[in-house]
Amino acid sequence: MLKMAVLLSGTGRTLDNFHDRIQAGDLQAEVQVVISNVADVLGLKKAEKYGYPAFHASDNRMINSVLKNYDIDVITLAGYLKLYQAPPSLKRAVINIHPSLIPAFCGDGFYGSRVHKALKQRGCTVSGCTVHFANDKYDEGPIIHQQCVNLEYEDSPDDIARKVFAVECEAFPEAINRVNEKGIDFFWDRF
Repeated sequence: MLKMAVLLSGTGRTLDNFHDRIQAGDLQAEVQVVISNVADVLGLKKAEKYGYPAFHASDNRMINSVLKNYDIDVITLAGYLKLYQAPPSLKRAVINIHPSLIPAFCGDGFYGSRVHKALKQRGCTVSGCTVHFANDKYDEGPIIHQQCVNLEYEDSPDDIARKVFAVECEAFPEAINRVNEKGIDFFWDRF
């Protein structure tokens, strides 16, 4: 079972998903700590409600200072909207989810609604999400798991966002379970 730190920047929808799946026995992980780079966000309130230690830490140095106090196997970026640089001991253990099928619509500047607007503008009929290990560049680390969703011609960017988030709720826990089963090195060795 993996010991996770969860980094977030907003409402904590992905934290909700993790918590629910852990409680149901579908996610082979334990949340050790939740950290937000934004003060007073709903995600921190949810973490406290669930009984997880919750902290505001505005930059990498502060986040890594908090992490020193916890036994962590992986760091999950769950709606964390900054480039994160882990301490050397966890450099290969940072897992991110991106709301497109990498290598499409990814990299610096492609996040959240920007991705879905670009998909709509391009006329894509398929989207999805990619769970991958993060490195020091946006969306470039080894892919763990991808999941597709079909789009309709009339789907708005908000419709696309809803469809993609629904598959994110399945894909992120699945990816974490795969890392638990195969180990971190398996994915980096394929990269």
